[in-house]
Amino acid sequence: MSEHNFMTLEFASRSENEAFARVAVAAFVSQLDPTLNELTDIKTVVSEAVTNSIIHGYNNRTDGVIIISTQIDDDMVRITIEDKGSGIADLEQAKQPLYTSKPELERSGMGFTIMENFMDEVEVVTAVGIGTKINMLKRIESKKALYN
Repeated sequence: MSEHNFMTLEFASRSENEAFARVAVAAFVSQLDPTLNELTDIKTVVSEAVTNSIIHGYNNRTDGVIIISTQIDDDMVRITIEDKGSGIADLEQAKQPLYTSKPELERSGMGFTIMENFMDEVEVVTAVGIGTKINMLKRIESKKALYN
């Protein structure tokens, strides 16, 4: 039997909403009984993607909208984080470790690298002037399965 569950959040591109997004997605995913490491990975990638939307997509404007969709199918979690911001002009350059388009903010430039290391799959769809959508997939090795 396939289990399918989903939720969608839409919120203002304000830095104070980053923690809300992280906790909301973690709470939703917790129904799979993930390990602490898996939950930490998910919270981290949500933080990275939302922060990128706020800082880079909307250039810290608070009038933008960020949409997070999270879907659970059996032991797979799909997280999509989308903005209608400026988009990424050179995606390959943006994905390079330590590259940042905002060095004055002391950004580490590790956002995409972290997402790719913590998730099983990461796909970035972006267009200048239209926005960016990040699709991430992670298989949850349920603790329930470990004890049975």
